[in-house]
Amino acid sequence: MNHPVEEGATPAENRLPAEGSGEIPAAKEEVTTYVERLKRLQAEFDNYKKRTLREMTALEERVGDREVCDVLPVFDNLQRALEHLEKDGATPAFVEGVRKVVAQFDQILAQKGVSPLACLGERFDPAFHEALVCVPSDREKDTILEEFERGYLRSGRVLRPSKVKVSRGNPEAKEA
Repeated sequence: MNHPVEEGATPAENRLPAEGSGEIPAAKEEVTTYVERLKRLQAEFDNYKKRTLREMTALEERVGDREVCDVLPVFDNLQRALEHLEKDGATPAFVEGVRKVVAQFDQILAQKGVSPLACLGERFDPAFHEALVCVPSDREKDTILEEFERGYLRSGRVLRPSKVKVSRGNPEAKEA
């Protein structure tokens, strides 16, 4: 479709179809199609940005979780050492120093949204606890009797389940 170039006309005017040629409705339809397509592309791009932001946030959380999980065994051992130092009658100044380090660890974990799972006396829940031993006991069935390793939550997610001893109930009591 060649349009004659008019002397003194702007380039945009040179591309417009001549009036009465019937090409104007087709051109309007084409423009509408392009505008709709552009709007869809803009919406898709906005969705892409939002999805990418969510994925990056989730990745940052997983990396943070992994970092915390890497230091939890050190924290556990430090807590065990403190318990034994207090029992063994170590130098009070040394015990106090270790106690301060444990408190500092607690504070850092709390700042990162990490909290210990309470489990003693609670009902066993496989989403939060890992049963290492089941023993007969006078306590109700599925009651946690002992905690071998503390579990931790971060922002409502389990970082590490508690490793526990669970009651099987009293074998001599007859079920109704």
